[in-house]
Amino acid sequence: MSTPGGLRERKKEATRTALHEAAVRLTVERGLDDVTVEEIADAAGVSRRTFSNYFAGKEDALLYGDEQRLEELLAAFEASPPGGSAWTTLRHVLHVLYDGKDDPDPQLAVKARLAKRHPSVLGRQLAHFAAFERRLAAAIAARDGLPETSVRARAMAAAFLTALRIGSLMWTDQQPGRPLRAIVDETLDEMAAPFS
Repeated sequence: MSTPGGLRERKKEATRTALHEAAVRLTVERGLDDVTVEEIADAAGVSRRTFSNYFAGKEDALLYGDEQRLEELLAAFEASPPGGSAWTTLRHVLHVLYDGKDDPDPQLAVKARLAKRHPSVLGRQLAHFAAFERRLAAAIAARDGLPETSVRARAMAAAFLTALRIGSLMWTDQQPGRPLRAIVDETLDEMAAPFS
């Protein structure tokens, strides 16, 4: 039997997901400039006020899925057993999370192209990455017993996330080319030498 807090959190997550999916669907159909927050809220079956309780704007709703994937990566990295380099562990965690899964939904490619074309989406995406990069650097430092201000941990976090971003952008440019995982692995290989 679930606790009321657990049920409440699941309902909140369902609302966030519905808003995200509505934002993606409407943006793919009509383009970002032709979609309003009100239309996203209506499509998700919630009020404009409810939308504002979850997201600051349509860009944040659009990028929510990316944010969740990064959160999943961080949680798995923090839960991984000690031993081995942090870089190797990050790669292992990435493979475990996406093992057996096909390439992401083609909407990921659409969102990446939107980020390239719309400064407001790119700005929010870069802000999310910067905040996440700080958290990942702190997790790397904690794992490796480094000071919180460690340049190595910050550089590793930045390199890892940059490799993910570059791999994803290359994948969107090559659609329907090689699998995303192969491109990301190749990009991570290029970044790996200083951290392995």
